[in-house]
Amino acid sequence: MSKKLNFLLFGLIFLAICINSWAGLVEDGLKLLDQKKYKEAFQKFKKACDGGDAKGCFILGVMYDNGQGVRQDYSKAVEFYQKACDGGEALGCFNLGFMYYNGQGVGQDYSKAVEFYQKACDGGDAWGCYNLGVQYEKGQGVGQDNFKAVEFYQKACDGGYALGCNNLGVMYAKGQGVGQDYFKAAEFYQKACDGGEAKGCYNLGVMYYEGQGVRQDYFRAKELFGKACDMKLQKGCDAYKELNKK
Repeated sequence: MSKKLNFLLFGLIFLAICINSWAGLVEDGLKLLDQKKYKEAFQKFKKACDGGDAKGCFILGVMYDNGQGVRQDYSKAVEFYQKACDGGEALGCFNLGFMYYNGQGVGQDYSKAVEFYQKACDGGDAWGCYNLGVQYEKGQGVGQDNFKAVEFYQKACDGGYALGCNNLGVMYAKGQGVGQDYFKAAEFYQKACDGGEAKGCYNLGVMYYEGQGVRQDYFRAKELFGKACDMKLQKGCDAYKELNKK
């Protein structure tokens, strides 16, 4: 083996050791976080981030965002979320999008929020896909586009984000970005409800009450309103009480 190949092999081995070491620092930091030893955890994550570990940078951003172990500083949170995002950490991109959307640590900029939610979505973050769908539906930072909203709500739903399933159900119920289809609406409300989303349970309850996309069934409607109420959705409680009077 040539000296050049030997040197390259050594470099790769050294890099692998470093990566494992940084991952170990993050793991140690998470254990310290769980013990509420924030300052000690911060040092572990800082060392990992300085070594190029994107997850370490992301957690540093969260700590600055929430003021855990450090003084709350949205600008510093943005700095570390950016590093995490640049390092391929989808959650860093998502949080960066959130900061731009709300104007925390940066000037409010819906277009930049879209940019980073897109990166998060592309990186497999379902919540990023959902937020992107909301921005297309509302026309915030992008041209209003119900077709794109449906596309990203579908991605969010497929990724296990229940609120994406609910919003997809709403789009089918209203015929926005897709042909109106109460059967599909009920299907996605069911997925949302099964995923723990109270709005999905409530909306499915309305479908059963009205007999839209499903056979009319007041008992099932009441059951679903009760489930939404148990999830702290007030209008679910109100609907449940109304059905109890009948």
